[in-house]
Amino acid sequence: MMKRAVTFTKHHTPNSVRVVARRVMSASHNARLQLAVPVETRSEYENIFHCTIRKTASQWIKSLLSDPIVYRYSGLLPHDPRPHKWRYPQALPRDRVVSSLFVSHKAFMTIPKPERYRAIFILRDPRDIVVSGYFSYRNTHTAMGDIMEVRSALREKTFKDGLLHVIQYLQDKGTFRALRSWATAPPTDAVRLFRYEDLTGERQAEEVDQMMRHCGISIPPSELAALLSRYSFSRMRGGGEAVASVSHYRKGAAGDWRNHFDDDIYEVFAETTGNLVELLGYPARDSSPSAERAQDS
Repeated sequence: MMKRAVTFTKHHTPNSVRVVARRVMSASHNARLQLAVPVETRSEYENIFHCTIRKTASQWIKSLLSDPIVYRYSGLLPHDPRPHKWRYPQALPRDRVVSSLFVSHKAFMTIPKPERYRAIFILRDPRDIVVSGYFSYRNTHTAMGDIMEVRSALREKTFKDGLLHVIQYLQDKGTFRALRSWATAPPTDAVRLFRYEDLTGERQAEEVDQMMRHCGISIPPSELAALLSRYSFSRMRGGGEAVASVSHYRKGAAGDWRNHFDDDIYEVFAETTGNLVELLGYPARDSSPSAERAQDS
């Protein structure tokens, strides 16, 4: 009963009220960190930027980066641009881990940054983004922006037509273009791309450790294990301590699109996205699951 009430409130609270609440909670969280958590080591970077697109576990990564363990080994307070009066392309506060920035690579490069910074961008198989987006927009995504309009449209359509609608919606929102912009950007030491599938897969601890080290954050293995346990997807879906901030997780295994795309859907997807799948390094449609695993190993 309580869970239903919380969900109802979350989906029916005006955006302006939620923004103010998030701003107050963010300030309170940072004040508690500074008072209660001693900094053991500091990152050599003045800012860490978490860049991403929708449906790449952005809320999960934000939870990791906002945790006291990360503050203990970085000395950088978390900063969520959304509840603050940040407007692109203004500079963001120094000495912060900024999460999340939903921007293309070109847009990110125009944001003023300190000389010493690191950025990560999280990518995902765009076919799985379509499937994940469908279930999220139709059922669980917070009511914000045009989500309720999209939800209403999806609930009036068949599942197949709904997937086609989501493909066009993501195209119109620039999701596929943003993925392409990061994949084709000239490589630099400051920016590193990470796959959703690696960060949530069997080698999660190793991949998350690499992500943190890229940001100048070295977390002891035992504390990294505790961090990942605290924010495991099973706990987030099932009502663990972090569920208040991330309550919409659905089991979305890599390659789940194979269970939902038929020939017609794939043809529309391919016409819309061109060579994006291959550009991002994901297996082609005719690759078998075993070949996909071999490629990722």
